[in-house]
Amino acid sequence: MKTLPWQKGTFPLMLAPMQGLTNRAMRAVQCDIGQPDVVFTEFVRVSHVARQRITPNDRREILAGVDDVPLVVQLIGHRSESLAEAAQIVADLGGAHVNLNMGCPFGRTTTGKTGGAMLQEPEKIGDCLRAIRAAFHGSVSVKVRAGYDDPEQIFDLLPVFEKYGVDFIVLHPRTVVQKYADDADHAVTARVVAATALPVIANGDLFSEERARQVAEQTGAAGLMLGRGAIADPWLFQRIRGRGVEPDISQRLQQMVVYFDRLSENYVPLFCGEQQVLSKLKNVLDAFVDPELQTLKKKLRRCKTLSQFHDVLRAASLTM
Repeated sequence: MKTLPWQKGTFPLMLAPMQGLTNRAMRAVQCDIGQPDVVFTEFVRVSHVARQRITPNDRREILAGVDDVPLVVQLIGHRSESLAEAAQIVADLGGAHVNLNMGCPFGRTTTGKTGGAMLQEPEKIGDCLRAIRAAFHGSVSVKVRAGYDDPEQIFDLLPVFEKYGVDFIVLHPRTVVQKYADDADHAVTARVVAATALPVIANGDLFSEERARQVAEQTGAAGLMLGRGAIADPWLFQRIRGRGVEPDISQRLQQMVVYFDRLSENYVPLFCGEQQVLSKLKNVLDAFVDPELQTLKKKLRRCKTLSQFHDVLRAASLTM
């Protein structure tokens, strides 16, 4: 087993890869506020064209680590030779950890069966993992759904992961066809933990410290990965560690002001113009599911300028 992206004997809390959200600006804010133990890039598209295997922008993302927080580069592709070359590029850029996306439920990523669609052709998964493992000397992991349309499929995949040198598994216990419908079934996570010696990181529907601790205790997972829960509340990492308490609505709004101010500061130099920055901030709003915030979300979505967005948010924080 290669060196894992967390210290032996610790229970890591990870920030999930989320396309359109966990760019280097978001990762920096999350690391400052929530201090996750491990962060992932958005998925890096692996082109079948050799001269543009990884785009210049994705190369910049790979280089954009945050202090001493380990960065895992997530690759999405379906051709073994292309994935191997992409993994070598990651190594050449200084990357120490790669992850193969076998969980994305949306089919708009690249040509061919990539992400969760790889589970429709499980016979090809071993070749892809073998090629990555041969080319890359850091840790290799997978982020995977429980199955394409059968949540029992994961148990057929475990021997493949073990055979071809996977170092840890991130499991989202829904099927690909479910997308985000129904609840993540962490009873499946517990069974996977029991069925393999590989470390299993539990992912899916971890929106509160109570639920996170419950999943950790009931599954025996080696760690947790937070996605939408952390995007809506980066302080959640700290509360899971026992630092701080659940905020009331007034405190929640004050935290939102801090969070969106920081995001705005980081987004301005990264994106092209005010409207793109504003659009990115509104994308973050999608993760906020608190019933008390839905009216405010609608007001923020109607904002036409960055200053208006921040003014509306600050005004709301002062009236509670």
